[in-house]
Amino acid sequence: MTTHLNKVHHVTTITQVARDLGEDDWLRDVANEMEIEDGAIWVYGVGEGGIQAFTDFGIERPIEMIRFYKENLDCSGGNPAAYAEWIP
Repeated sequence: MTTHLNKVHHVTTITQVARDLGEDDWLRDVANEMEIEDGAIWVYGVGEGGIQAFTDFGIERPIEMIRFYKENLDCSGGNPAAYAEWIP
């Protein structure tokens, strides 16, 4: 019998990732476009509405997306999430 083991043993909250990257606004905007396959999940606790968190893989994806925005789009003065459909 084969047992499926989840290889994710921890996640990091969006608040901590934003602090580490210094990219709070950008991170929150691009994270809204992420799916579970991208390593983004929601974590719920007692009496909490939930907070977005990332697997280690999930942290790399928004870094790539932010880099793409900054290198390829003129988002000055605009909301980067408005350009989400341009992300490959």
